[in-house]
Amino acid sequence: MERGIEHSGAWVIALFVIVIASWLLYKYMAPKSWREWVGAGLIQGFIIALYAEMYGFPLTIYLMARFLGIDSGSVDANLWSTILGMGQTGMMISMILGYALLFIGFGIFIQGWRQLYHAKQENRLATDGLYS
Repeated sequence: MERGIEHSGAWVIALFVIVIASWLLYKYMAPKSWREWVGAGLIQGFIIALYAEMYGFPLTIYLMARFLGIDSGSVDANLWSTILGMGQTGMMISMILGYALLFIGFGIFIQGWRQLYHAKQENRLATDGLYS
């Protein structure tokens, strides 16, 4: 039995929701100064990234799996390791590297907050370590 691609209209939904959310943002919280426009640009980027990921990128992965012919049950790992022919070994390597980067990032984040906390306790500007 031939199945169609689910979520095939997702990019249209993503564009529609981005336009509506952006319209609401600028209608009710219109920026007045250039600094507010910078903040509005960051919020706009967040809105676009949020809805593109929610609706758009899963569709792209479905289409890649469908047109590259790897949706026939032969996917035994994640999409990229299957496309590159690395299988479960490639998936495990990418997961280990991903977790290593995650924990390194958490460590840097905690170190930065620790430096800011000590600078705040001493009532000074943090200018050493990560902030040098």
